[in-house]
Amino acid sequence: MSSNIKLKGRGVNRIIMSKVMLSPLAGVTDNIFRRLVRKWAPNSLLFTEMINATSLKKGFGTQKINQIDLEEGPVGVQIFDNRPYAVSEAAKQAEDSGAFLIDINMGCPVKKIAKKGGGSALIKDRKLAIELVKNVVKAVKVPVTVKTRLGWDSKEENIEDFLFKLQDEGAAMITLHGRTRKQGFSGKSDWEMIARIKKLLEIPVIANGDIKNPDDALNCLKKTNADGVMIGRGILGSPWKIGEIDYAIRENKNFKEPNTEEKLYLIIEHLDELIKEKGDHGLLIARKHISWTCKDFKGASNLRNNLIRAVDKNEVKNLIKKMIKTLNNEKNTLA
Repeated sequence: MSSNIKLKGRGVNRIIMSKVMLSPLAGVTDNIFRRLVRKWAPNSLLFTEMINATSLKKGFGTQKINQIDLEEGPVGVQIFDNRPYAVSEAAKQAEDSGAFLIDINMGCPVKKIAKKGGGSALIKDRKLAIELVKNVVKAVKVPVTVKTRLGWDSKEENIEDFLFKLQDEGAAMITLHGRTRKQGFSGKSDWEMIARIKKLLEIPVIANGDIKNPDDALNCLKKTNADGVMIGRGILGSPWKIGEIDYAIRENKNFKEPNTEEKLYLIIEHLDELIKEKGDHGLLIARKHISWTCKDFKGASNLRNNLIRAVDKNEVKNLIKKMIKTLNNEKNTLA
């Protein structure tokens, strides 16, 4: 089974070399986190955090697309807004920065975004959504893709017709989260609905929702016949997860998940990079990653509580090194 996914742009075609993609996650999928993911998933398509088109046009959020052309693997840029001109301008700016493709967010359920007509609100304003895709396709040469949901508050909203029209206007790929906007992240992702849509569309369809491990991904691909899967919340605290799933899809049995000591050293590496790039604010950002990564081993809860209260990076490092020493001593005692 080929892992390649072929996308057509107005002037530039792309080939995605892996069936596993990293979802855009606000406050998570920055360039530093992407570098960690790349250790295990060199070929996967990774996304920036989603970017407000209007803000980017005003000069805010440029750090999210700076130097993506220097990254070792493909990076997609996801944009949200409800102003066609602003989205088109932001898309051109992202393309100039090295975006592998441009993705338009039509699925974010967050109220403050939907209230302003962006994200999942575009499922209701389909005329505007179609105009957005049409304008962005004309503005850039790289492929333009869309990430959306199965409906606003019901799966009986003829989402198929909506997706057909996006395809007709040049959308090169659709990523479908298998829930409505009203569901948010509650209930189960409807893979059967994704399978139905996959049969209808000619462009690649990527399944999203409730995919947290290799078994989930394999089951999803089997049930939906989707061209690939996109991982969101399942990556939190586990930057190796994209690579692990990619290995499973390729039937490669040689994936080695980091052991506890390696995971703890990964926290240090992540922290160092965050502080190097963001100064003292890096420690604040690191705390959420620490809480996600520091789990599933003896003493994890106590260590996690101490780490998120640490006042500087040296305290974090000392606590982690002390834990590693304790774990090694226990290992040697058992041996």
